Amino acid sequence: MASPARESATDVRRITLDADGITLSALLSEPVEAPPRAVVVALHGGGMNADYFTGPAHPSLSLLSLGAALGLTVLAVDRPGYRASAARLPAGLGVSEQAGLLRAALDDFAARYETGAGFFLLAHSYGGKVALVAAAEHPPQRLIGLDISGCGYAYAIDPGQVSKALERGWVPKSWGPLRLYPPGTFGAGRRLVEPMPHAERAELTRWPGLFRATAPGVEAPVRLTFAEHEAFWRHDDVALADLTAWFTAARHITVDRQSGAGHNISLGWAARSYHLRAIAFLESCLVPHEALPAAHADPDPRP
Repeated sequence: MASPARESATDVRRITLDADGITLSALLSEPVEAPPRAVVVALHGGGMNADYFTGPAHPSLSLLSLGAALGLTVLAVDRPGYRASAARLPAGLGVSEQAGLLRAALDDFAARYETGAGFFLLAHSYGGKVALVAAAEHPPQRLIGLDISGCGYAYAIDPGQVSKALERGWVPKSWGPLRLYPPGTFGAGRRLVEPMPHAERAELTRWPGLFRATAPGVEAPVRLTFAEHEAFWRHDDVALADLTAWFTAARHITVDRQSGAGHNISLGWAARSYHLRAIAFLESCLVPHEALPAAHADPDPRP
């Protein structure tokens, strides 16, 4: 495994993607020594941007650096309504519209960059909603799987109150103990905070119904992760059994818990552990793609 020091030197570039005429900004890291085995598409949550995945307070926590060091391209997309597209979409877009633009953006990316075995969606919070709808309604070509953190089905708090609070600029606390984060996290994190577009706030209360309509259409393997100190979503055993039961077509569904983490897993000390687990899930999803059909496999080498 590459060392954190080597990972921190990974070149991360800012690029733009054409999403049906709308320009989306993104961060890109690519492996140096060989073509990528796959592309990890990282989707940030509400009120943040793609820098969420850069480990702003400590380089060892960067998904972009880790993925490239392990032979993967990592594409962290600023979702529609953020950064480059904010002026064009001042009110933002709902999840279905975002999912459609994401598919167009990934088609543009695939026309210009190597993609290996295909796309793997790694998404956080509201980005997880977009990933699920994209997988069900607008799946990218060669979708490998989905790894989603901080996104459930049953709210643990009143989403209507959350929407009103966000409109006033107040973000509910779900960080957990401050010792879970590197020193300087909240100062360094200022560069990744963005206004949450109105369309996203307005859709909070509608998510449970949209989830019920969406989950049965997801066919790709899915892994869901809930942090130890997750405060937005119910993640007790009963809630998780209900959640996973909706994925009736998924080839595989699994739920993990991340100890020592709050809602924003990728900003705390647990980020590296979570990212490695997500990449391990990607590796397991790649096995069927890489295994040769029986008719083309080498003869049994045993005597």
